[in-house]
Amino acid sequence: MSASTTSSTAGDILLELDGIGISFGGLRAVDNLSFKIHQGEIVGLIGPNGAGKTTVFNMITGVYKPTDGHIRWHGRDVTGLAPHLLAKAGIRRTFQTIRLFADMTVLENVIAGQHLLMRQAWWQGLLRTPAQRREEHELVERAMAVLEQLDLADVAQEIATSLPYGAQRRVEMARTLVAKPELIILDEPAAGLNEQESAELNTTIRAIRDAGITVILVEHDMSVVMNVTDNIVVINFGKKIAEGKPEDIRSNPLVIEAYLGQDDDEDDPLMNAIHEEQAQS
Repeated sequence: MSASTTSSTAGDILLELDGIGISFGGLRAVDNLSFKIHQGEIVGLIGPNGAGKTTVFNMITGVYKPTDGHIRWHGRDVTGLAPHLLAKAGIRRTFQTIRLFADMTVLENVIAGQHLLMRQAWWQGLLRTPAQRREEHELVERAMAVLEQLDLADVAQEIATSLPYGAQRRVEMARTLVAKPELIILDEPAAGLNEQESAELNTTIRAIRDAGITVILVEHDMSVVMNVTDNIVVINFGKKIAEGKPEDIRSNPLVIEAYLGQDDDEDDPLMNAIHEEQAQS
């Protein structure tokens, strides 16, 4: 199913996880997890370290196949579908660690994100046929439009890995956005960012949503999660323990207990945010 052939109205269920689970050896990494993502939402998936958040992302994107349950995209069961087919259907992701092409410019990196949209055969590129030249022009135009949207147009010809870390994060997002996804999955997009860059990330994520793209993110920076999400799902030991609005999650006793149970809770961002709020009250 291609994103271009699917139509939905605002608020429709875009993605549904229905009782999914997976085990690695004797370890139950995710267990009977269910939640829904509606079109136009920004949803946060949070939990203590080792809760299974990235494993959930890997199942949604086809890297892992759930051993239990179903994943539905626009109501269609896509459980275990190959990653490239899910990407073609409109589900794209970023990763915890930046994966830019080190010897390519910002523009070239973003153009590379459109490879599944290309229609011309390899031999047309060798012969520089009129159709291939037209498509190449379209790819560049589309990439520059996304770079403009993310305030990266001025560095389009710079080597991507020469940019500051925060800008490299935005290049990675641009490479994902240029493929015209319906859903973008952000895996710790604020990792390694300073306070100012995290604040700029909030603006970027809202701009992505304003462009009509649904967002789900795993993030430890609670200044990002609490400020940009419409809904938050909390998991611990692979199970959902809470779901709701940011203001409800912040004060949920099960969530607080899950985070307080960590040995290093004093360094946990959610607990820091809770402690700060309690100190101010």
